[in-house]
Amino acid sequence: MRSLLLCLGFAAVAAAQTGPGGWRSMFDGKTLDGWRETPFARHGAVKVEDGALILEPGGPMTGVTRTGDAPKSRYEVRFEAKRVRGGDFFASVTFPVGDSYCTFVTGGWGGDIVGLSSINGWDASENETRAYFEFEAGRWYAFRLEVTPERIRVWIDGQPVTDANIAGRTIGLRPGDTKLCIPFGFMSYNTAGAIRKIEYRELPRP
Repeated sequence: MRSLLLCLGFAAVAAAQTGPGGWRSMFDGKTLDGWRETPFARHGAVKVEDGALILEPGGPMTGVTRTGDAPKSRYEVRFEAKRVRGGDFFASVTFPVGDSYCTFVTGGWGGDIVGLSSINGWDASENETRAYFEFEAGRWYAFRLEVTPERIRVWIDGQPVTDANIAGRTIGLRPGDTKLCIPFGFMSYNTAGAIRKIEYRELPRP
């Protein structure tokens, strides 16, 4: 009886994790299954090492693009990332926003600017989401991204860094090769980055 109850308990936990509203894993920590190297010109190597996706420095960008299941609308994404070496963005994430796409920049323009690219044609260095966050090389940071038709919110290590009202505004990507990351992907800029524990979940309808 005790074994049966344990089995039922584990099954309930698994259902909660994968059912509606539960967190869904996007990376197995072992292979590139469900991902492909983003075809940036002169990109660096992409590999899996110690449970993380490794983006080696490119000339200038390296990335991975999702080919498996991915969020579409009204969702949250969470992941951990670190700058291994270099001085620019190391795990910028491109994601869907309704029928368009946006990028949350992780330490661009010299290494400490975070924000959304783009809103009404203005990128993260120019719009109101521009903020400063000092990333220590070699340290893992926990990121959480929430997307609804009304807002985009981002937290780093539980600290709110972005809370943008996007209702009625034009959301898009910065001109250039970032579009190669759609519908969902990560990229680094002349910098080595590592990403792990990538998950998403759908948010309930209001």
